[in-house]
Amino acid sequence: MSCDEKVDCGRRNLIVATAAAGGVGGLAVAVPFIASMAPSERAKSAGAPVEADISKLEPGQMMIVEWRGKPVWILRRTPEMLASLKKTDDLVSDPHSEKTMQPDYCKNEDRSIKPEYFVVVGICTHLGCSPSEKFKTGAESGVTADWAGGFLCPCHGSTFDLAGRVYKNKPAPDNLVVPPYMYLSDSKILIGEDKKGA
Repeated sequence: MSCDEKVDCGRRNLIVATAAAGGVGGLAVAVPFIASMAPSERAKSAGAPVEADISKLEPGQMMIVEWRGKPVWILRRTPEMLASLKKTDDLVSDPHSEKTMQPDYCKNEDRSIKPEYFVVVGICTHLGCSPSEKFKTGAESGVTADWAGGFLCPCHGSTFDLAGRVYKNKPAPDNLVVPPYMYLSDSKILIGEDKKGA
């Protein structure tokens, strides 16, 4: 197309310039708007995996790390603690974590990748309180005379064994949640990521 008249050429140039300016302006508005929909760095870090050094954890000790704003307990169980799990099999409502979605590696008696180390989110599945550790056994525990050790939720009395399995006839409907996790080495655990797939 050629410009035969100066008025038509001017008008066409004005339309092209206006459309280009509108496109640039629209893009300038759209980019920040679309970028605002992406999670912030703070939000990304809140959901990011957390590394835990378990090298100094002695048998019978528990440490707490925070992942996604929740307490995650890492308990190094003693041989006696592991032996107690056989005694509680018949007393818990879901011994192999089959009622809820859990990683495959917790669908066993000790609910862990390595029996010695137990990793669980420390929040009761009833109403979200944080249970207390009650590792002492028997009457000394303050729970019951035949207590094998575990966790007691102070809010409504739900009890969990040393694998986080809820006892029968308690308010909590499910076992404590095992988060996705993996071993980076013998002394480091990464909570929040599982390369094998949970």
